[in-house]
Amino acid sequence: MSNTVLQVSAETINKMKNFYHSSITSTIPAGAIFAAKTAGCAITAYRSGKVLFQGKEARIEAARWGSSPSIPTQKSSSTGTAVLPANISVMSLIGTDEVGTGDYFGPITVVASYVRGDQLELLKEYGVKDSKNLTDPMIIIIAKKLLQTIPYSLLTLPNEKYNERQGQGWSQGKIKAVLHNQAILHLLEKIKPEQPEGILIDQFAEKSIYYRHLQGQKKIVRDNVYFSTKAEGIHLSVAAASIIARYAFLRAMDQLSDEAGFQLPKGAGAKVDIAAGKLINKMGADALNHYVKLHFANTQKAKKHSSL
Repeated sequence: MSNTVLQVSAETINKMKNFYHSSITSTIPAGAIFAAKTAGCAITAYRSGKVLFQGKEARIEAARWGSSPSIPTQKSSSTGTAVLPANISVMSLIGTDEVGTGDYFGPITVVASYVRGDQLELLKEYGVKDSKNLTDPMIIIIAKKLLQTIPYSLLTLPNEKYNERQGQGWSQGKIKAVLHNQAILHLLEKIKPEQPEGILIDQFAEKSIYYRHLQGQKKIVRDNVYFSTKAEGIHLSVAAASIIARYAFLRAMDQLSDEAGFQLPKGAGAKVDIAAGKLINKMGADALNHYVKLHFANTQKAKKHSSL
């Protein structure tokens, strides 16, 4: 399905409303002024001034009111990175992202989320953007809304399993690739028979390397898969995935802190070393397998902070 977005004035939206008055639908999405459906196009006008045209005649219908702003495409590279569609920011997409890979304490959480083109304005009203630019309290508020609004798949890899895979020679890149692929497969199954227009992965490895990591997996998603760094700024499905993943990580950290009996810090800095040393003193070095990613350099530093 083709999508086109125009940014227009309030006056133009009023003209559109009059023009499409005989095609206006009774169901209006949140944040919208009106929604209409013609034989070949669905039109949704939002209070922000954006108008979304969807359907086989989307570009033709949008041309009545002006030109669609161009969206820069990503250049292909010799490493095989896919070129992004010009209208990717308004497509109905599955986006994926992960949290926790740089944290010594806590699991890795990977999320695939599906956001349709007609949900984009609502997610903007929620405040959806890259989770790195949101405080933890904001993450919690927005995530709870998203969990009730969009289809998603959440995978949480506990530290015991992470450390086992590391011991088997899996790199963190391979672990992430397998989790992303599994999350996408789960979500595609969940939204059947609906099909997304594409899948956008927040890039942590070149396309060729990503698929090399997946060799040996029973099912691998390859169709209409795109890769981009800073993908949360390209489509809100990735931003939503990052928020839900962060929310799941925060909840897991709270649970681990309760088990430890004290607040476990995030990240991999000096505070983490001290906290891990305290944990060793309290529970013994073997307990670290449940709480941390053992291959991090923090493990050796933590032992220096312990009395064992």
